[in-house]
Amino acid sequence: MKKSIGIFLALVLMVFFTFTAFAADPAKIAVAAEGNTPSAQVSAVAARCPYFLLFDGQGTLVEVLANPHRDASGGAGSKAVQFLAGKGVTDVIAGAFGPKMVGALQAEGMRYLEFKGSAADAVKQALKK
Repeated sequence: MKKSIGIFLALVLMVFFTFTAFAADPAKIAVAAEGNTPSAQVSAVAARCPYFLLFDGQGTLVEVLANPHRDASGGAGSKAVQFLAGKGVTDVIAGAFGPKMVGALQAEGMRYLEFKGSAADAVKQALKK
């Protein structure tokens, strides 16, 4: 009996801490950027940017990704959205978005923001909302 209560409590604590960890920082922001640092300018076009900079919900750069769909002959926006969704991105920032990419973002439940300036400033702006 004591052993089963101990196992039950361990499972409850494990579930609690798992949900707490995910609830504390759910945002993952991708910035379409011209360079691979937070000081890089936000790219004018999301789907064809050279890099996606991934930031956590605290505004810390956590990953730099070369855009594998930058030179796609077609469907770059939809392909980029699928790529970012696979990375757990919740928000995307760029200078502009094409209508097909907007549709793909909406279908994935991802938010988007148009911004001109540095990637770091873009993330600060996004975190204010």
